[in-house]
Amino acid sequence: MINVINMDRNGNGKRGVLNTRNPYGGKLQRQDSDGELESTDLDFIYDDADSYTNEIAELYGYTELPEFQLNVKAFEDQMEMYNLKPSWQKLDQSQKRSVVCKLLDQLEVSNKTLRMRAGRCFLYLMQGCWAEMQSDKEQQACTKENALLIYELGVFQTFVHLLNIEIENSATANTAMRKLSVNLSDSPDLRVILSVMYIVVEVFRNVNDEDTEQWKKAKENFKQDISNPIGDELVAVKLFGMVTRFCGGSAPHFPMKKVLLLIWKIILLSLGGIAVLRELKNTRRIEHGLPPLEEDTVEVARHMRASSPPASAADLIETQSQKRGGGVGAGGRPLRRSLMKQSSLDHEATLAMEFEDENGGGSGGGAEQGGGDEMRVVIGGEGEAGEGEDGGGKEGDDMPQPPSPPPHSDTPPPIRKLPWLPKVRQKDLDIFLENTRVKFVGFPLQGDRESLFGLPQPIHEGVDVLKKHIYTSLAEIQVQQEDELAKSPISLKETNIKITPTETLYQAMLPNLPQYMIALLKILLAAAPTSKAKTDSINIMGDLLPEEMPMTVLQSMKLGTDVNRHREIIVKAVSGILLLLLKHFKLNHIYQFEFMSQHLVFANCIPLVLKFFNQNIMLYVGIQNVIPILDFPACVIGDQPELTIDSLGIGDNQQHSWRNVFSCINLLRILNKLIKWKHSRIMMLVVFKSAPILKRTLKVRHAMMQLYVLKLLKIQTKYLGRQWRKSNMMTMSAIYQKVRHRLNDDWAYGNDIDAKPWDFQADECALRASVDRFNNRRYSNNVIEPDFEPVDTNITSVLGHEIELTDDFKQHYDIWLQQEVFQSQVNWDEILNYSYV
Repeated sequence: MINVINMDRNGNGKRGVLNTRNPYGGKLQRQDSDGELESTDLDFIYDDADSYTNEIAELYGYTELPEFQLNVKAFEDQMEMYNLKPSWQKLDQSQKRSVVCKLLDQLEVSNKTLRMRAGRCFLYLMQGCWAEMQSDKEQQACTKENALLIYELGVFQTFVHLLNIEIENSATANTAMRKLSVNLSDSPDLRVILSVMYIVVEVFRNVNDEDTEQWKKAKENFKQDISNPIGDELVAVKLFGMVTRFCGGSAPHFPMKKVLLLIWKIILLSLGGIAVLRELKNTRRIEHGLPPLEEDTVEVARHMRASSPPASAADLIETQSQKRGGGVGAGGRPLRRSLMKQSSLDHEATLAMEFEDENGGGSGGGAEQGGGDEMRVVIGGEGEAGEGEDGGGKEGDDMPQPPSPPPHSDTPPPIRKLPWLPKVRQKDLDIFLENTRVKFVGFPLQGDRESLFGLPQPIHEGVDVLKKHIYTSLAEIQVQQEDELAKSPISLKETNIKITPTETLYQAMLPNLPQYMIALLKILLAAAPTSKAKTDSINIMGDLLPEEMPMTVLQSMKLGTDVNRHREIIVKAVSGILLLLLKHFKLNHIYQFEFMSQHLVFANCIPLVLKFFNQNIMLYVGIQNVIPILDFPACVIGDQPELTIDSLGIGDNQQHSWRNVFSCINLLRILNKLIKWKHSRIMMLVVFKSAPILKRTLKVRHAMMQLYVLKLLKIQTKYLGRQWRKSNMMTMSAIYQKVRHRLNDDWAYGNDIDAKPWDFQADECALRASVDRFNNRRYSNNVIEPDFEPVDTNITSVLGHEIELTDDFKQHYDIWLQQEVFQSQVNWDEILNYSYV
């Protein structure tokens, strides 16, 4: 409910009520300041990935539909060679195993045609033998059964070796490099191999507690296999190498969408998703003597309610006037508008909201999580509604009266509280103690966190409150351990490194990790909807474009939808990869996370993400680039309806695109992780003018997305100045309601408008030095740092070393002899005496 001012003919203000809810329980769409209709809350649940059906459907492009028939033809030909009926369902288990073994042998022949025919047979089996199925459930059950059979017989490892062969196929790469435009015909074999591997990984990833013990054991064994090298290196690292070669231009025919999807799902299966991260974090905290976490960000955000900060008061009055007849009151009398300043209106509205919250006003259950979608804003006076045309209340009025208070009941009202417990860092407490001692006593006490002598009683109470909310993170413990090792590199030894899947992956990625990050960001830039087509940019459509371009309007519309869908899936995969790596590396060791973070920042990840959000985000979230009748398996099972222009672009009647909302949240989380507690990177947000871009993103009514946007706005507020805060009081109120409070953080009142980005570069350089020292100590052959290695002082052994002289030195030897020997005065007796000492 929003109380607004109506002006009568004499200019006197009367308060009315603008109801943002339908009296019958539905939500009304309200026009915002940009003339767009605000959307209702998105029914989106953030998770590791979309449903199994959607994830499998996104593996294939709409232009790949004709290739499904090639798989069936290859399977039928092979069954005829084995003198069997071309029906997988009619075979018993022993016959199925026999067929798989024969196909497995055929995968290892030298004839590429026979080899890839067997590959297409396996792809048909992993597609659930759809030609024999009558429903999606039958097809999925067949896929699951075949995946277990294929894994038990070692087919997955054979496909990894096949992938190696195709990666090193220089003839295909040279042919693709000579072409003006790469298309589907350049990568049929690679797409078959990657599709089989992806479906196997996705089937095992979806094994849950309801499956049999055989499936659970098989899943654990498969996780062990892909977490360790198959052949000479990890599968994920092999795929990352494909990404760098693709971006380097040496392999433009690599199907990037399938490669990125496979990387994402392998990391998700081998390292774990949201639930695994939560358990690992608590386990690691207990190992370091810290209490487990009581709150999980994702879980708390899932139960939040989205808030829609109202538009400015002038816009609300204008909207109300339009509802009452285009700005004309009852009897033809014109309505006058308030001439109050925007900042004053926002300030008074915010104070009224806070006053109501303190007195238990607002909605019930949803307010417990820190803000609902129904807000009451009182502008001036006591807030009671008027009557008639001045305040509403007559029958047929567009703005009904506020609801009457509920009758008395024994049920206590819900407790209104903030969604998060406040936190305080130990560093913040130390700074507080130092400042107060200097102020009241006159000198600091370095390292003393207990003595409060000479400080007034309110300071004692403040210290008690701060200590009550002290939060020690794993990162602080790990940084402290690294500092101690750096101070005493000889006396303190490195503890045994626990070999986990994350540690194994980091060690394998470390030599080329900067190149991997640059390549991923290049692909993300090429797939972003705000990117402009350039002739020198990488072509991410090589595994989508058909050999012959469309000739009809229907084919062109279909290809356009497929291109947009292709871009969205790539953004989804890249954002998922980056977020998973950041979270797992941070949990494993903070300097692994910082190493990856710095290279992302150096590769301009921050402006790239801001560029991504600098678009009509409401349109991007709500657009449906999908043709359901062309999604697998609907495109091959049952009667196929005729594709018409009317059937293009008809989604599943949702208000949003799951993958686009998922990508947006992932990118916001990545940006938060890169910037948190890094002042130089916060200043990058300010320099790139991110505040208006992020404010537009708040229009999306989803609590988790709004939470991460508000976090980004909070950390840069003190650099935006007082005037920005006065003009954005609704945003400030939303930050207070949804974002965790740091008790002694002056984000809302502190001003630092004169700060420059280079003022904080020293911190970035010190961090880089610490990360390099960490990597050199743990992952290089030099166990001892060069500064602490023993020095050879024996003149005989030093002069006895063989030194390889350069050609340039040999050519100008006489000049060196003249300058360094004949013209230098050397006291040889002193040198000899020193050597004998």
